[in-house]
Order: sequence, then structure tokens, then C-alpha cells
Amino acid sequence: MNTAQQLAALVKQELQDLLSRWRQQVRELPCARHLDIPTLNDHIPTILVELATALESDTGQTIPESLQEVSAPAHGVQRVEDGFDIEEVVAEYNILRGCIHDLGDRHGVSLQGRPFHIINRVFDHAIGLALQSYATQRAMEVQQRREEYLAFVAHDLRTPLSAISLAVQILELTIPEREIVPEAAKIFNALRRNVTQLEKLVDKVLEENANLKADTGLKLEKREFDLWPLVESLIRDLHPLAMTSKTHLINQVPDDLIVFADASVLRRVFQNLIANAIKYTPEGEVTVGAKVQSAEESVECWVTDTGKGISKEYLDRIFDKGESDPNSEGGFGLGLAIVKVFTEASGGQVTVESREGIGSTFRFSLPNKMNL
Repeated sequence: MNTAQQLAALVKQELQDLLSRWRQQVRELPCARHLDIPTLNDHIPTILVELATALESDTGQTIPESLQEVSAPAHGVQRVEDGFDIEEVVAEYNILRGCIHDLGDRHGVSLQGRPFHIINRVFDHAIGLALQSYATQRAMEVQQRREEYLAFVAHDLRTPLSAISLAVQILELTIPEREIVPEAAKIFNALRRNVTQLEKLVDKVLEENANLKADTGLKLEKREFDLWPLVESLIRDLHPLAMTSKTHLINQVPDDLIVFADASVLRRVFQNLIANAIKYTPEGEVTVGAKVQSAEESVECWVTDTGKGISKEYLDRIFDKGESDPNSEGGFGLGLAIVKVFTEASGGQVTVESREGIGSTFRFSLPNKMNL
């Protein structure tokens, strides 16, 4: 039995001990600490068997004829899911390489010459395949998040654009035609044209990104601020929408209530909920409220309407991306998905209660600063 074959036999005999020693060292990597043993091991037992096979064959051919070409690429994709950075992926292979050398030293088996060459070829090849699939997967996810974020932003532009369009129409109706000077008429026409153009661009973005996964990779900038002014400002901005549907908007948020959140994200959550409530409440009331939960663990916010309500069969999937009201045209099923994604990214949850013909209440929570 030559040296390479001796090492192959050792690897097979000491497989579990090798894995144990490897895990002990790999768990010092930040992203490996929380993983259970099966997830941490992943394809590492497979690559040890592949290494033993390559050592046993010792044919002098280039390595790796005996390697499974799918194990390392799949491992790279898995490590993206596990949250590893690219340096940690390389490190875990090099730690395993070091464990093989330690195994040889403990049993007096020299790794010089052919064994050294085989070990390096096997691990270098595995690292190359894993990094290639890792980089590809990361690039795909970055692109996915960018496109998803673009779709979310585009969706949220629809509401203010509609409000601007309606505000122009209302302004034109309130000014007698004979009093509109030619220059003002040109400005009104330009406003209408530009709003229409923007609406078409927004719809195009939404149509092209209709099947994206709801994952924005949000980076929140949380701070403490008064909630009442944010809601009041949003109600003023959405007033043109409410006027056309004869809906009364009510702000019942306590004027001394302070929340800890990302203000821009929270505004978009409220905007989607209020705009949705106006849409389904052609005549009636939409009320925005909030209160501190027991023991000040969180703040509960809600938007209640006296509109048409939601059918039971639609209620269970109302927050799913792509699920829009079958009786409503022009929806992309993004508004409530945005509410859910943004609320959960902020550490809260969103729920809905509704009865057909009576109205709906959407509630979401915001964790207190002390509980984060």
C-alpha cells in the first residue's frame, strides 16, 4: 500500500472524527455558528469520500476524474442561503485541508509528493466550483432585489400620481373657464400630459416585474419620531383621492405618540393601506389610529374603513404578492404585499379583519425601541 492509499484508508476510517474536528474550527466563522450539524456539513462528507477515491486511484491522471461535479456548485448555492461571505466559503475548505494534514501527521503518514498534489487539486477544484456558483447566485439575488425594489417604488408612485392628477382636475373645476388665462391652460395641459406619461412608465415597470419574489433586502434607518404629523401629512396628500370618492379621512393617532421606525418605510405602509381603503370605500369613513400596547412592548397601528369589505375566500391570501382583487381592474397585487414585507422588515406583523358590506381593519405592529 503506497502513501496515497494509506491516507485514503485513514480518511475513510476517521471520517466522523475528521468532520468533528472540522466543525469545531469552522464554527469560529461568524456565519457558521448558528447552523445545525446537517446544514453545516452539507457536502463536506461527500468531498472527503471523493478525496479518498482520488487517493486510492492514484493513476497519475489529472484530478478530478472521480469528483462529483454537482456537489461543490450546490454547496456554493447553499452557502449563499446560509449567509456565508465569500471568504468564509474559501476558509471552510482550507480548514478541511488543514484537518487532512493534521490527520496524516497524527498517524505518521507523509503528505509530500503525490498525496500533496492530489489533496490540493481536489480542494482547489472544489473551491473553484463552489465560488463560481456562489458568485452567480449572489449576483442573481442582487439583481432580483434591485428589480423588486424598483417594482415596489413604482407601485407606490401610483398613489401620489393619481392624487396629483385629481388635484389638477379639481383645480380646473373650481376656476371658471373664462378666468383661465392661456398660460394657465398650457400649464394644466402640461401637467396632465406629464402625469399620464409617468403613469404609463410606472405601469410598464410593474408589468415587467409582475413575477418577482417579494424580498427587497431593506436597510432600515430607524429613529424616534411623532406619528401624528406623519399621518396628518399623508392624509392631506391623499385628500384629492378621498374627495372624488366622497370619503372622509380621520386621523385618530394620539398627538403625543412616539414610534421607533424608518419614517419613509412607515409612510409607504400607511399610504398603501389608506389608498386601498379609499378605493374600496366610495362613500364613508377611513380612520387611521394607533396606540401603545400593554407594557409598552410595541405600538399597534390600524386603518379602518366602512367600505365593501373582503370576501372570505380572498382574505386568506390577501397579502400574497400577485393576488389582486378579481373585481378590480388595473391591480398588480403589490400594495398589500409591500405592507407585509415592510412591516415584517421592521420587526412587526400585519393582520386584517373584514366583513363584507361592513368594512375592513388592517392592523400592524411596530416594536418598541427597548425590545429590539
